[in-house]
Amino acid sequence: QVQLVESGGGLVQAGGSLRLSCAASGRTFRPYTVAWFRQAPGKEREFVARITWSRANTYYADSVKGRFTISRDDAKKTVYLQMNSLKPEDTAVYYCSAANVPSSYDYWGQGTQVTVSS
Repeated sequence: QVQLVESGGGLVQAGGSLRLSCAASGRTFRPYTVAWFRQAPGKEREFVARITWSRANTYYADSVKGRFTISRDDAKKTVYLQMNSLKPEDTAVYYCSAANVPSSYDYWGQGTQVTVSS
């Protein structure tokens, strides 16, 4: 059974940076892809970024392209989301999720709150 635990959220001023971590537990963890999603109050959950595990190919939502960077450490079974130039509209609960097959996100973390003040 795979468990995902996010950390690194917090309160930051606009223009600041945060790095989120998503640590996986379980004897084997080699998903097809791991993604970050976010959900702001009153809004639907939206895709932020994803990385394929074997080749580390990355994909980003247009709203974060050029500001966020997703990466992974295979040995630590951890995925990171470096968030720079944060904006108030980035305020949300950020979730990581893993998929063993494309677009089938079966494993979710509990989320970590990111608040960006103006």
